[in-house]
Amino acid sequence: MTMTPVRVDLGYTPRREFVSFHRRTKRWACVVSHVRAGKTVACLMDLVDAALRCKLPEPRFAYVAPYYAQAKDIAWTYLKRFTAPIPGAVANEAELRVDFPNGGRVRLYGADNYDRMRGIYLDGVVLDEPADFHPAAWPEVIRPRLSDRGGWGAFIGTPKGRNEFFRIREEARTAGDWFYLELRADETGILSEAELADARKSLTPEQYAQEYLCSFDAAIVGAYYGRELAEAERAGRIRDLSRTQGLPIYTAWDLGIGDSTAIWVFQIIGNEIHVLDYIENSSVPLAWYVKELNARGWGAKADFLPHDAKFRELGTGLSRVETLGRLGRRPVLVAQHKLEDGINAVRLVLPRMWFDAERCTVGLECLRQYRSEYDEKAKVFRNRPKHDWTSHGADAARYMAMAYREMKPAPKKPQPQPGKVEFAPLTVDDLVRLHRLSANDRKWG
Repeated sequence: MTMTPVRVDLGYTPRREFVSFHRRTKRWACVVSHVRAGKTVACLMDLVDAALRCKLPEPRFAYVAPYYAQAKDIAWTYLKRFTAPIPGAVANEAELRVDFPNGGRVRLYGADNYDRMRGIYLDGVVLDEPADFHPAAWPEVIRPRLSDRGGWGAFIGTPKGRNEFFRIREEARTAGDWFYLELRADETGILSEAELADARKSLTPEQYAQEYLCSFDAAIVGAYYGRELAEAERAGRIRDLSRTQGLPIYTAWDLGIGDSTAIWVFQIIGNEIHVLDYIENSSVPLAWYVKELNARGWGAKADFLPHDAKFRELGTGLSRVETLGRLGRRPVLVAQHKLEDGINAVRLVLPRMWFDAERCTVGLECLRQYRSEYDEKAKVFRNRPKHDWTSHGADAARYMAMAYREMKPAPKKPQPQPGKVEFAPLTVDDLVRLHRLSANDRKWG
């Protein structure tokens, strides 16, 4: 049976800035855009168009936001509205997907649970605000889903510092197999001059440059360690590092329960901390981390753990300190401390820290994006960190900094040189005693 094509008006007219995006022929795309430019709607419609035109059996396309709730709040209403006129299209509210009569499908996902995408295949995917994704989401889960069908990928977002999205943008600007589009608010005309002038009054220059002028040089707003890490990059302290033989290895752990566990591997070289490796995983037992550390050659003089690792677990009756000890590690508890004291300790030691650029990539991204929680109603940053994928690496760094503070040697007192007599400066009390002695000499002399 031959199906007769039907022309359906979906009510979407692309803004002229996105016409070239819809007409692209490259497999990979990167769109860096100012806020309120309409990038989310444009990309959703691109997915719908691709799902309807795809000639492969059972086409599958996906839109991925940083959080599942965000995908529902931002994209789901648009997707339902623009696909409602399509005859035979069915919207599945429970799974945030729309199925089309040709067997095609567009589904929404959240990168906060990117493992949910394992096992599926994709013909195309849009990653919205990938700067907020866990660094493993694209290379380890999403990218492999495109392989067998030769699927395409589009990265869209607003700058948030020099993170993974920045590196994608740098590749897209120079590589021949990428489509690249950059939309600055002072060039597109989408937002009025009056609106831009008002935004400049309300925001700091850095915030305005990031949100409206597509600047990757502004630090992430609310980031705890952004300036220190930017200085480390400028100073060349993020590069290839080798283990210094003859000096001990240490590790610092953040132990998750049904969550990610993060480990930093480091050495102390004089007054410097050389961070050699970063390991993170989830839903695996402690034995997995011990095996991984041993496989990488990171036997340690001490494994620094959070204070609550001493409590016994209901399932085993053992504390994690005891479990790691039985697995051959050398657990040491970090002194209990306030969260803000630990964050300040990291800030104080970052100027003397060196990082291996390749092995610490994910951990560095955690530190760059670790930031204060933002109160949308009050429009202020709260006095506590935002808990997301960055928290585990940042917490492990906090234990590393606190451990270093306890380990660092006390400053040595200067020793007098042989044959040289040194006199201590006189105090006021010394002068008073000398005056009294002189008076007594005069009295009895």
